[in-house]
Amino acid sequence: MKKFLAALFVLVPGLALSAGGDVHLDKAHYDLTDKASLQNGAKLFMNYCLGCHQQQYQRYQSTFEDLGIPLELGQENLQFTGDKVSSYITNNMKPANAEKWFGAAIPDLTLVARVRGADWLYTYLRSFYADPKRPMGVNNLVFKDVGMPHVLQELQGRPVLAHEEAMVDGEKVERYAGIKAEGGLMTAEQYDAAVLDLVNYLVYVGEPGRLDLEHKGKFVLGFIIVLFIFVYLLKKEYWREVH
Repeated sequence: MKKFLAALFVLVPGLALSAGGDVHLDKAHYDLTDKASLQNGAKLFMNYCLGCHQQQYQRYQSTFEDLGIPLELGQENLQFTGDKVSSYITNNMKPANAEKWFGAAIPDLTLVARVRGADWLYTYLRSFYADPKRPMGVNNLVFKDVGMPHVLQELQGRPVLAHEEAMVDGEKVERYAGIKAEGGLMTAEQYDAAVLDLVNYLVYVGEPGRLDLEHKGKFVLGFIIVLFIFVYLLKKEYWREVH
């Protein structure tokens, strides 16, 4: 419980400042049973996110085991700190340096999917756009005046706001037509799929035992239904002569 509360205190100040209430959130159709997606999401997180964001309430070992990654392979390719495989997923960035470089404490992402929701994360990671007025050169439709850089720009390319002309009440107006990106390692479809894999992984980390609990929950509900039938029949038998 103490760790859970501590995580909330870490997450809320860094994330609650952005509302994004006017932006439509795209549906994140994640699948916690898709091991390939989870493994790719873990790879993306370790390579692009862990330099700044920690998951200090999640261990490497349990992550590798849950996602079907051999421990030696995981340590060699996804664990860059030299810690033991039983260590928590942390980095070496000092909080003082983080505040100096980014202007605010960097939130831990162990519970970000539970705090923000998968749809918010999926839309947020696909809503960066070039903005030379911002210190990092980018802004975000969901998180206005975002303080973090677009760490996935290498994959997506340089994103810019696109506009198109349209007739409204007989007048020509320019309206928003999405975000276009060029020069990335991925196509738009590939980038969306990669972001979904990353979101899938963050959802898993937020509640690693979710699938197991859902599986057990089905048996519990089945037991309750069967028990109800027997209790109902017993009640009818007990009250038969009274009625």
